[in-house]
Amino acid sequence: MNYMETFHKTIITALTALMVLVVILASIELIYLIVKDILSPPLMLLEIDELLDIFGYFLLILIGVELLETLRIYLKEHALNVQVVLLVAMIAIARKVITLDSGKIEGLTLIGIGFIILSLAAGYYLVKRSQDEATCKRL
Repeated sequence: MNYMETFHKTIITALTALMVLVVILASIELIYLIVKDILSPPLMLLEIDELLDIFGYFLLILIGVELLETLRIYLKEHALNVQVVLLVAMIAIARKVITLDSGKIEGLTLIGIGFIILSLAAGYYLVKRSQDEATCKRL
């Protein structure tokens, strides 16, 4: 059993290191994208497509940071925090919505995305409320 715990911890540590590398590289890419877009004509002005790309990268980095937090909590407590997982999912769907070209998407797909957003928000609310109630009961 000790070998499995060591193996498990090694894998999670390796995943954490890789996630850190990905977040750093994505941050460098975001900086490059912003500088490139600002310095290209017209100077200091960004078009809508450029802004959407920047927001998409920003949210992608935010997802990476939240996943790092999930891995950190998992290493510390050996349990997944459902609230953080739901938050990552909400950020991911928000990224999709922000970068979505609604003119090219069917209406039924947009309705499906809306239901996903409502479901994630309701799940997050319920998990948060139950954790708050559990905290109040301990006090």
